[in-house]
Amino acid sequence: MCGIVGYIGKRDAFPILIKGLRRLEYRGYDSAGVALINTDGELNVYKTKGKVDNLTEYCNDKNVSGNIGIAHTRWATHGEPSSVNAHPHYSQSQNLAIIHNGIIENYAEIKRNLQQKGVTFRSDTDTEVLVQLVEYIMEKKSVDLLTAVQVALYQVIGAYAIAIVDKRHPEQIIAARKQSPLVVGIGDNEFFLGSDASPIIEYTDKVVYLEDGNIAVIRLDSELRVVSILGEEQELAVSKVDIDLGQIEKGGYPHFMLKEIFEQPDCLTNCMRGRVNIDNNRVTLSALIDYRRQLLSAKRIVIVACGTSWHAALIGKQLIETFCRIPVEVEYASEFRYRNPVVTKDDVVMAISQSGETADTLAAIQLAKQKGAFIYGVCNAIGSSIPRATDTGTYIHVGPEIGVASTKAFTGQVTVLTMFALALAEAKGTIDHNEYVKVVNGLSEIPKLIEEVLKANDRIADLARTFTYAHNFLYLGRGFSYPVALEGALKLKEISYIHAEGYPAAEMKHGPIALIDSDMPVVVIATHNAMYEKVLSNIQEIKARQGRVIALVSKGDDTIAHIADEVIELPDMMECLEPLVATIPLQLLAYHVAVCKGKNVDQPRNLAKSVTVE
Repeated sequence: MCGIVGYIGKRDAFPILIKGLRRLEYRGYDSAGVALINTDGELNVYKTKGKVDNLTEYCNDKNVSGNIGIAHTRWATHGEPSSVNAHPHYSQSQNLAIIHNGIIENYAEIKRNLQQKGVTFRSDTDTEVLVQLVEYIMEKKSVDLLTAVQVALYQVIGAYAIAIVDKRHPEQIIAARKQSPLVVGIGDNEFFLGSDASPIIEYTDKVVYLEDGNIAVIRLDSELRVVSILGEEQELAVSKVDIDLGQIEKGGYPHFMLKEIFEQPDCLTNCMRGRVNIDNNRVTLSALIDYRRQLLSAKRIVIVACGTSWHAALIGKQLIETFCRIPVEVEYASEFRYRNPVVTKDDVVMAISQSGETADTLAAIQLAKQKGAFIYGVCNAIGSSIPRATDTGTYIHVGPEIGVASTKAFTGQVTVLTMFALALAEAKGTIDHNEYVKVVNGLSEIPKLIEEVLKANDRIADLARTFTYAHNFLYLGRGFSYPVALEGALKLKEISYIHAEGYPAAEMKHGPIALIDSDMPVVVIATHNAMYEKVLSNIQEIKARQGRVIALVSKGDDTIAHIADEVIELPDMMECLEPLVATIPLQLLAYHVAVCKGKNVDQPRNLAKSVTVE
């Protein structure tokens, strides 16, 4: 959600900023802008509604010189998408410019106070309030920019990642964060800023992840300095970013989403590497070694997550309860944080988040920590806020996910949850050894099975063309397949804008069957498992009402092939592992339907990759 880029050094800043904005387009945005201080000491702000391409076109005849600048892609919160509300924002004197991710919750009160003191506002945003407040403090108290930022941030309530420049001091950028990610890249006598490392890795692999409540003083004439809001010097923790530039390029695919779907065999192999040992028939997770006592003594596990991660959590619940015999609750993080949940020191609270920055999930684990629970994180982004806030956890290691609609992160999360359930069950002695070995071996085969399913891509693309007419879809599954149905429906909604709902197949008769007619495509996950006959009956009920059925079936299933309108075959596997493979054709179906409808697959409207504000 929103993207920040900054540069100060000896190079021309504008090309670096624009390239950085493109790297951050996946986060979702509706406008873009840039601020540059040129050699004449002028602070030029250029911004437009729409895409980065609109911004570059707008800047074609503008003065974009300068070796220092900040840039932003905005996802609207306060104020509609427009060039006026786009970032950066000037202060009243136009000496300062600011970019900001997050929400200033008490902006209205601050704005009224400043207006009473004669400050004039140009936009409807909460962000402009902050830059006007900083300038007012500078003038009123005769302090420098850093001090004014510290005083201002002490007054604001909310979440933020900011970068601010002063044309009177073209040698520095002040940046700060609270509950919104911000990374500083350290180069050779140059510095870079980013909401994540993707705009930075082309230039340096040395980064500093700012902690909550910290301010970075980025100056060309000195080393990077980090202080708290109260002015306390902070230790500089420099990390090395291990991301291949090719991971954030399309690599010949028309869209990042399709690339990331096809990356899943390799991604899941990486996820399991060093953790699943087939020679010894064993799953090893360092978190269960280092924190064995806390995890083995847990009386209950509560999983908090949002969106796709919530669907992965539902699968995790079944895996953990089946193998470990521990009660598991799955909570929407956004609901968990705003009620008074019963959480004790005997609970493990597991947070699942691809970005590691999801605001609701981060707040949920902070609440759980206050109540004494042991916190376990499952994330993809190394060094992000949630891993730093947890007691321990496991990275999914699937590489950067650029497409807004999550694909490989979902299967990575389910893979980690499977490994977690197996490792914990083996340690507790709650799983039969032969079953344990069978599941471990089956898990190791999943990448090959996904490769087999991906061969159906062309056929699914053809099939998708016949369903672009639909205004509604229904997805049905049972047991381990029910969360897959939910995830399949979400993927279709996210990128094609077709209304879709996922349901347990047995619940169809309790309402949704009223919707079924010849215009209602129904996707049914109907593999050979313990509930096959019951799902078969559901399909017959759908066909009796002229519904059109797309069925995911086990290879060689002739029975459903004679009933369903379309059949996609899946290789045989254990029922508990089916979600990892069954989700692949549903990802492809959503992708190809959206492409046929001419939608922006990688950047669907109104959506952001990581939701860092409420």
